[in-house]
Amino acid sequence: MMHDWWHSGGWGMGFGWLFMLLPLALLVAVLYAFIRPFEVNRGREQSSKTPREILDERFSKGEIDREEYEMRRNALNG
Repeated sequence: MMHDWWHSGGWGMGFGWLFMLLPLALLVAVLYAFIRPFEVNRGREQSSKTPREILDERFSKGEIDREEYEMRRNALNG
């Protein structure tokens, strides 16, 4: 009787999904650990822009208007 309970959805079926997802979770963790250092380096490359380049970029994207752009450009030039 216990043999039928085990094979017909007892504890074996209850934890089966966990053992199927465990390799997938490990794969995701390994990929994240591998990719993470490259993401940090990419952020450092973007921050190496000069203040003038950042100001030009903001103006070209339309984040600031011409008056504010010229005011900040003059402040940067001294």
